[in-house]
Amino acid sequence: MKLLNRSALSVRPTQHFVDWINALEPTMGDDDIALDDVERESTVYLIPEMDTPEALEGFVRERYLEILETELRAWEEDERQWPEAIDWPLFQRFLTVEHSYLAIDLDDEAALEISEVDDSLLTDFDLD
Repeated sequence: MKLLNRSALSVRPTQHFVDWINALEPTMGDDDIALDDVERESTVYLIPEMDTPEALEGFVRERYLEILETELRAWEEDERQWPEAIDWPLFQRFLTVEHSYLAIDLDDEAALEISEVDDSLLTDFDLD
């Protein structure tokens, strides 16, 4: 077990986000994606250690656009299909954020690997 010098943000979609996803390809009733379906697919972002709510809020406000665009792109590559205003109010409407002060790696066998995020990795990932 290794303590990482990071905090973490767990980002989950809201019902507004799910409604947007369903509007991308309208379906009938039972074929719609439910909030429960996508809540299990939350994204965890490792961030610098944050020890006060003010520091966390400042960091999230500084990086919200990057997070929001990453979450939108995971569902729709074509930015023309995205909501018109990509801004702080949309971030607050579409996503909930949970903060964890500590990040601990429980994998004692595999070393941490670092790679740059490629947008194609986000869109190739299968949610089923």
